[in-house]
Amino acid sequence: MLEKAIEILKMPRLGILEQVKDLSIEQLNKIPAGFNNNIIWNLGHIIAAQQGVCYRRAGVETVVSADFMNTYGGGSKPDNFLGEDQLRLIKELYTSTLDQLIVDYNRNLFANYTAWTTRYGVNLTSIDDVLQFLPFHEGMHVGTIMAMKRLVLAP
Repeated sequence: MLEKAIEILKMPRLGILEQVKDLSIEQLNKIPAGFNNNIIWNLGHIIAAQQGVCYRRAGVETVVSADFMNTYGGGSKPDNFLGEDQLRLIKELYTSTLDQLIVDYNRNLFANYTAWTTRYGVNLTSIDDVLQFLPFHEGMHVGTIMAMKRLVLAP
């Protein structure tokens, strides 16, 4: 089950990176009218959210830095221009965080998971529940990124 769950997360992540690869760093940072964030923030948020719901909820230190979590975590929004270095980091973390999740899952690192209910009313009681929930959350952000892409490319 774990390998399939990770594949279901990894393939859309790689797909969305492919969808935005030709956008300039300025386009990635543009906040379209009607939104309070941008494409690059959504890309980073996908990683930060996964880290938060998997690691923090289990009382375990995240793989990514506290600064990354503060920049892209829940309740944050873009407050400065994010450059090529941040984009490179996000691209690297898109797969490396999932690879590390497999290692940590197999080490039983998430054994003390604290149950909670998402803002969507889903009760998550274990890391296995989280692995089923994450594609929903990431899919919402992929949809937002695709809508934003159309807006930043509009003349």
